[in-house]
Amino acid sequence: MIADLALIWPEMILAVGGMVVLMLGTYLGDRQVGLYQLAALLTLAAATVAVVALFGTNEAVFSGTLAVDGFGGFAKLLIYAASAVCILVAPRFFGGAMRAEYPVLILFAALGMGIMASSRDLMTLYIGLELNSLAAYVLASFMRNDERSSEAGLKYFVLGALASGMLLYGISLLYGFSGTTEFAGVARAMGGELNPGLIFGIVFVLAGLAFKISAVPFHMWTPDVYEGAPTPVTAFFASAPKVAAMALMTRVAIDAMGPAIGAWQQIIIFLALASIILGAVGAIGQKNIKRLLAYSSINNVGFILIGLAAGTQQGVEAVLTYLLVYLVTTVGAFLVVLQLRDADGNQVESIPALAGLSQRRPGLAAALAVFLLSLAGIPPLFGFWPKYLVFEAAVNADLVPLAVAGIVASVIGAFYYIAVIKTMYFDEKSEVEVTGGGNAVEGTIVAASALWLSVIGYLFIPMLGVASAHAASVLF
Repeated sequence: MIADLALIWPEMILAVGGMVVLMLGTYLGDRQVGLYQLAALLTLAAATVAVVALFGTNEAVFSGTLAVDGFGGFAKLLIYAASAVCILVAPRFFGGAMRAEYPVLILFAALGMGIMASSRDLMTLYIGLELNSLAAYVLASFMRNDERSSEAGLKYFVLGALASGMLLYGISLLYGFSGTTEFAGVARAMGGELNPGLIFGIVFVLAGLAFKISAVPFHMWTPDVYEGAPTPVTAFFASAPKVAAMALMTRVAIDAMGPAIGAWQQIIIFLALASIILGAVGAIGQKNIKRLLAYSSINNVGFILIGLAAGTQQGVEAVLTYLLVYLVTTVGAFLVVLQLRDADGNQVESIPALAGLSQRRPGLAAALAVFLLSLAGIPPLFGFWPKYLVFEAAVNADLVPLAVAGIVASVIGAFYYIAVIKTMYFDEKSEVEVTGGGNAVEGTIVAASALWLSVIGYLFIPMLGVASAHAASVLF
């Protein structure tokens, strides 16, 4: 037990740090928000150092229920980075409504996501997922006096409970027909002849996880929650939980269901194509920038699933690279949205109101254009590279029709990104004067992200290749 505890330092740091910040908030109230923010950021930094220190370790702890390996470590670094950014930018958005609970909820959500990424057992999978979800429900409705925020939290909770029920039912089927909850034991059961019970278990587990990554047809909550939740929370939902849920789905598919690839590959292919097409078509008529980015996230999840559908190490490497680039792009895009303000300081989310932004705030417009074109995967921006990798993995796995369909559908997706850029650069100035404005931290993150997503990102390909290959090799 002591040896196991020595290998889960990141989780222990987050748990203790979250409790410390919670107690500070209880005793000091909401007057010392800066102190709680600093304590949460230091906790995430310490957890990151612990993850880096454990690189090279490949062991299962607590009777094989958690894995301490490169795959989980890669995902945790992305999760902690996104969580830190969402804590950093929150106080300016919330102003006087900022409360001590916000950094606490982010820390506990990060703890749950770390457990998700490291799970090797159906029970720890569910514990990590629910720890993250319970914090997320509260975060979505964080602005109690805002009807949209309350509605977003309620919708997320109701639909999340439904997805959890489906996931639990699938877990019970896999346990009933394999006799174990360990991924290795489930994989052994699937190595033989698949019976209807195991097949139904695969379907329900993947359906429950598809909700967490907002893949079609389990995407219905995404646009409403993204629009209604506070913008820093929306940025969090669009980044860290996506990485955790996608890492979890990848580990479940390869580690637990690997021998039954013929059964789950068809499901993943359907989820991928449906998400790409609906995400592209659904975004075309959107007038709210946060709803558009919600459909963009659905669309990009479809491309990530193409890499998973390959079922190969090359496919998993492509998934990990895509997650990193997607996280940087999405966080950057939402930080730009966070800075869109009118003359009275109110948040501007209407796309038509962005007309003339290139003249009023040329730097902000240029950064948003870079992020949108990168999400579309248009070369020479770095967002093209992960799309190329997932298509290459699909072709090498003899899934040529899937790759072709994805390439064709990506042309549709490019339309609505370019439409926003056209509004910013070529439409007449809107009556709403978008003044924008942010602090030095936000500006630095936006500038660094946009710069990295330019051709500079290609310089990091060798480093990314080594890191993703090491992380993916753990599952094979």
